[in-house]
Amino acid sequence: MPESLLYGTEVVLNGLMAGVLYALVALGFVLIYKASGIFNYAQGVMALFAAMTLYGIMVGQVPFAHLINAIFGTHIHNFGWEVPAIIAIVLTVVVMVLFAWLVQQYIFRHLVGQEPIILFMATIGLAYFLEGVADLMWGSEIKALDVGLPQGGSLWIEENTQWLGMGNENFYGFFLDQLDLIATVIAAVLVIALVAFSQYTKQGRAMRAVADDHQAALSVGINLNFIWVLVWSVAGFVALVAGIVWGSKSGVQFSLSLIALKALPVLMLGGFTSIPGAIVGGLIIGVGEKLFEFSIGPLVGGATENWFAYVLALLFLVFRPQGLFGDKIIERV
Repeated sequence: MPESLLYGTEVVLNGLMAGVLYALVALGFVLIYKASGIFNYAQGVMALFAAMTLYGIMVGQVPFAHLINAIFGTHIHNFGWEVPAIIAIVLTVVVMVLFAWLVQQYIFRHLVGQEPIILFMATIGLAYFLEGVADLMWGSEIKALDVGLPQGGSLWIEENTQWLGMGNENFYGFFLDQLDLIATVIAAVLVIALVAFSQYTKQGRAMRAVADDHQAALSVGINLNFIWVLVWSVAGFVALVAGIVWGSKSGVQFSLSLIALKALPVLMLGGFTSIPGAIVGGLIIGVGEKLFEFSIGPLVGGATENWFAYVLALLFLVFRPQGLFGDKIIERV
């Protein structure tokens, strides 16, 4: 096999893996928008907060330790115990469910029937508030999150693809990160579960009804408060999964909240209301930016991965504004 084709294939495979990571974040956006018609600007910060909370629980860190020490002059930082990863994940899910209830109880319960722009502005305020709470609660230093997921290249894949080089001394097999492979499996399971939940359960159908019209959903007996708590809880769980994967990959730091920006082109391509569209859009963005960097990047000085996704999404919007799997806009004139 020609050397350029070998490396091109490896770039495509790594692009698919990167696309899955983008799609994990985009799933949270889709869930909330699909169920309530709200574009949740705070989804990236939710992933950050979930990852920081998970780390804090695992290492036994005292919440708000810096604030407590500043007020009372103490030097308390840790409880003195460590919590196993699986138990810490369960406790973090409980925290995200509590967060969903607080969001519904004190914010969105008072905004039923308001214009979408009002709800969007509320999520912007929520994002900055949650980011500040995360800083006060767990501190701003970079945290190395380790929940036991394997990392580094897969030796098995490298050894079993080396023969494709057919005597090429520069090819040692495909390099695929184990964490990316695990993220792909997790994303596939999440998508299947979420599609089944949305299509075949009473709560899933109620979520779609709420997104269409809040007042109409209330008029047929749908408990709007319960549905919104449910969807924000599920979105919080997806944010936790994204936070675990990204935190394990690059550390838990405040730049983690910026991964939400990379999810925007994914949503534009896949559609704001489609769960499978989030995955397909993520794969297109991941493969596209890797191939563009590999083939065109050296000609323009590199760093094309920083802007390629947004340019591609902009061009895509010209021809199909609703995305590949988004709801088609039908209006009577």
